[in-house]
Amino acid sequence: MERRTFLRTAVLSTSVTAFGGTLWRGAAHADPAQPGTGPYGAPGSADANGVQLPAGFRSRVVARSGQQVAGTSYTWHPAPDGGACFADGTGWIYVSNSEVNPSGGAGAVRFSATGAITGAYRILSSTRQNCAGGSTPWNTWLSCEEVDRGYVYETDPWGVKAAVRRDAMGRFKHEAAAADPDRKVVYLTEDVTDGCFYRFTPSTWGNLAAGKLEVLKMGSGTSGPVTWAAVPDPTGASRATRDQVSGAKRFNGGEGCYYANGVCFFTTKGDNRVWRYDAAAATLDLVYDDSLVTGGSAPLTGVDNVTGASSGDLFVAEDGGNMEICLITPDDVVTPFLRVNGQSGSEITGPAFSPDGTRLYFSSQRGTSGSSSGGITYEVTGPFRA
Repeated sequence: MERRTFLRTAVLSTSVTAFGGTLWRGAAHADPAQPGTGPYGAPGSADANGVQLPAGFRSRVVARSGQQVAGTSYTWHPAPDGGACFADGTGWIYVSNSEVNPSGGAGAVRFSATGAITGAYRILSSTRQNCAGGSTPWNTWLSCEEVDRGYVYETDPWGVKAAVRRDAMGRFKHEAAAADPDRKVVYLTEDVTDGCFYRFTPSTWGNLAAGKLEVLKMGSGTSGPVTWAAVPDPTGASRATRDQVSGAKRFNGGEGCYYANGVCFFTTKGDNRVWRYDAAAATLDLVYDDSLVTGGSAPLTGVDNVTGASSGDLFVAEDGGNMEICLITPDDVVTPFLRVNGQSGSEITGPAFSPDGTRLYFSSQRGTSGSSSGGITYEVTGPFRA
């Protein structure tokens, strides 16, 4: 992505928020994150899978598009995208979207307590361009269609219950979702250049069949208090949802979305920003902005999917850039964590931690081939800090 040559006004935050058992430290969130040395050191030489990792970490390939997942009869889907992990007894399940149109959908891989693959299967079919999404506290996966007037589908990671289309969550170019169990809402991003940031309040928490869709409102700046206003027609039939509320805040290409302990982090790829919505204080500010990096080039560009660790570290995947997953620490340091070599025609998608936080899953959506049929899904293990 082409770097911008101008600087925007620096941003100050006015609150400290607990995240993953730690604090985003300091009396204020200060300026957006700057490059520095991360807790794991720099990525080393590429391993046999072409993945550069810090010392003590290792990777393995879990699945490849168009090939059967090892030990199963399931053929891994093309263009693996957004993903999440779910506890499954002593093991876990990793779900992954398929960002192709028209087949789309999502699949899953089941793991034992030792990390051995014990199953793989389809959990959603016959949908369009399923990009990102999000997990719910009641252990379902929200798979989002990244098409005009797209839908959100609520799916069963175990593949037992049929997926359900959730019309009340709005029809727009959906990207990601993040559930906030404290306020009993779900945040949603929109992947267009003049998109909005939404929240959906179910009529009954745990049931997404009905509820209220709202859009965030704020002035022209990048920091300060926000309000919310109802979207009159969530179906978008009369007018695009982003154009129905006067004063709705515009975001340039909404991407990943992640919630933890009162804060919803989300990314915008059009301006390489990571945003921080403090739900308790109802304020918005910037965690990272590549144009505000000083003293050198920005380590993180092409911001996309985002997840977090119990340490409070954010892991942000790149769509392009250097094909890296970068780390943003609670001390406002941004640094590369891993890099995938030889796949410049791809993007990194679907970062998610196993329930115990010891394994990180992600995909290279188009792999070495640069096409949707070349996707590769990886697992990284190592001394992730608690």
